[in-house]
Amino acid sequence: MGLFRRRRDESDSGAMPPEPGSDPGAAAAAPVVEPPSGVTASLLEGPFDSANAENADHATPRLDLGSLLVPGLPGLEVQVAGDQTTGEIRAVTVVAGRAGAVQLQAFAAPRSGGLWLEWIEDMEVELNTTAGGSVHREDGPFGPELRGTLPARTADGRQISQQVRFAGIDGPRWMLRATFLGRPAIEPDPDDDLHLVIRQTIVVRGPDAKAPRDPLPLTMPAPEDAAAAEMEEAAADAPGEAPSLDPFRRGPEMTEVR
Repeated sequence: MGLFRRRRDESDSGAMPPEPGSDPGAAAAAPVVEPPSGVTASLLEGPFDSANAENADHATPRLDLGSLLVPGLPGLEVQVAGDQTTGEIRAVTVVAGRAGAVQLQAFAAPRSGGLWLEWIEDMEVELNTTAGGSVHREDGPFGPELRGTLPARTADGRQISQQVRFAGIDGPRWMLRATFLGRPAIEPDPDDDLHLVIRQTIVVRGPDAKAPRDPLPLTMPAPEDAAAAEMEEAAADAPGEAPSLDPFRRGPEMTEVR
């Protein structure tokens, strides 16, 4: 089983709701810059901003997807969702076999931070007015979250109620949103591999001016990417087969994970 997979956008099978090593000594001596108020990403625990990437675990290979450097762990598969017409990469999904999955999307945010607390309020209102949708706010491993059920459609067209969980982490001028499906949406385990992936992800904001909530661009990894090759080799020895998830779209959309 390959670790990395590109998926095409197939609108008739998606969900329906709306929307690298460094010297440890040098790292220890690096000056610590306090993040602005409202920024919740930890400089030591992750997810990491590219400016503080020396604090990340560099023994773990990462797939370079542009704005996101996503770690590869044995047994996990990384999928990207692309627009079939434009070829634009819209989201990255990490699948843990039948145990569930998490979709990662990074967005531009104001320097003051706090975008997730603002966005979660809008999502709570919108999703609770979606036919068949019911979400509520809880505290989770990354702070305030939304959990509940939303209507979705399987690849064979069946309507289902999908358990879903939305978490957000505010970083310096970016916000990383994680959408959990399957078991992690119902019984969050902050020590499982999907949560570890989030904590070891590096966000590359870039210097370009962007409006808050604009998605940070994702790109396909270069074929000669050494990290990708290492991840592919590691995956060859990983047991189990990941379910084929339909691509996610921007916003709170999901498909069935059995």
